[in-house]
Parts: sequence; structure tokens; C-alpha cells
Amino acid sequence: MQKHILIIEDESSIRGFIKVNLIRNNFYVLEAASGEEGIKAVHSDHVDVVILDIMLPGIDGFEVCRILRKEFPGIGIIMLTAKSQDMDKIMGLEYGADDYMVKPFNPMELVLRVKSLIRRIEKPDSDRRIVESPPFRIDTYSQTLYKGEKIIELTPTEYSIIKLFMENPSRALKRDDLLNEVWGYNFVGDPKIVDVNIRRLRAKIEDMPGKPVYIETVWGTGYRWRGGNS
Repeated sequence: MQKHILIIEDESSIRGFIKVNLIRNNFYVLEAASGEEGIKAVHSDHVDVVILDIMLPGIDGFEVCRILRKEFPGIGIIMLTAKSQDMDKIMGLEYGADDYMVKPFNPMELVLRVKSLIRRIEKPDSDRRIVESPPFRIDTYSQTLYKGEKIIELTPTEYSIIKLFMENPSRALKRDDLLNEVWGYNFVGDPKIVDVNIRRLRAKIEDMPGKPVYIETVWGTGYRWRGGNS
């Protein structure tokens, strides 16, 4: 089934450049020149992944990301920034983006990241499993995380990370392990993308995120899952 990609970018030349490369890779492409137009497009059409510029007229990309993540938790979001400051990139991730790219970028790398994100979003048609690590359990068919009887809303990237943790209890996972397993390509961006996603996960699953019980930091290495037995 052809995947729908929405480009929210006010510069028509950049929008067209991205569109051409996505169409060449058999994606159906929608376009929006502002954050407001982009939000309307997601409400009116099925969208799998949003490519979202930060600098937009009207509401900026950060606010668009926050709104979309709240209303459509399962949608994929890749943010684009023309700036190289870490703060811009990290803010985008804090608002719920799955990935980011800094302009100018290689169009084929963007296509690869879109494909990688779609693989994380797609729900399997079979092989339903329950992964348990009390008080948590994952239904792999619906890609749903439960804490007790409560559903924890996760982004596609957060789901992939916690599933990897729960399937590897007590194993110290390096940041490179997480990047390779979750992002699925030779990541050349800032590895802080892992730390930001871990921080978001802790805020959702820990009783006291500042004193995490389930996702433990392994200093100098990465992170380790300390849930119950799987």
C-alpha cells in the first residue's frame, strides 16, 4: 500500500525538491506551506509521516509537532532545521519528533529515514505476541504498551525503544545499539537523539522520572531495563 507523506515547508523550492525524490520512491505526497495548512491536511487525509520544517509562517514547527503528537500519537514526524544549534534539534525531539535533519541535506538520506520510520510505524499482520515485564506488557500486534491496565501513549520511536528494552532485560544497551536497532541506518546525526527519547520515555512510564526505576543509566555505556522478569 502506498504510504502518504506530508511535507510542511514554506519554501516552495525545498518542498518541490523533497517531493520529487519521494515520488521517485513511490510515496504519495501531500504539501502544506504553513503549520495551519499542515494540521488541516492531517485531519482531512491519512498521513503516515510528516516532514516538518521548524521555521514556518504563523505557528512554528515546534508547536505543530506538539499538536500533531497530541492528536495523532502514531504518526511519524521528521523535523527539518536550517540551524545547527543543538537546542533547535533537541527542542524538536522534546516536542515529540522521531527524527530530525539539518539543511542542506542529502535527499536520499531523507528518503532512507522516511522508510526507516515507516518500518517502525507499520503494525504486523500476524505473529501477535505479548511481551511482559511487570508491571508492563506490550501487545506487539496493536503496538500498545500497558502499565497495569493503563495504556501508555507512545510515539513509534518510543515504542521501538521500550520493546527492545523489554525483550532484553538486564542487558546494557549502548547508544550505538539503540541507534542501529531502532533508527535502522548508519546514523550520522547527534546521538543525543537517544537520550532525549529515553527522557521522554521515563516521563511517561516512571513514577518519579528524576529517579528512574525501570530504565537505568549505565554510565559510560548507555541504558539498561530493570523491569520485572519477561
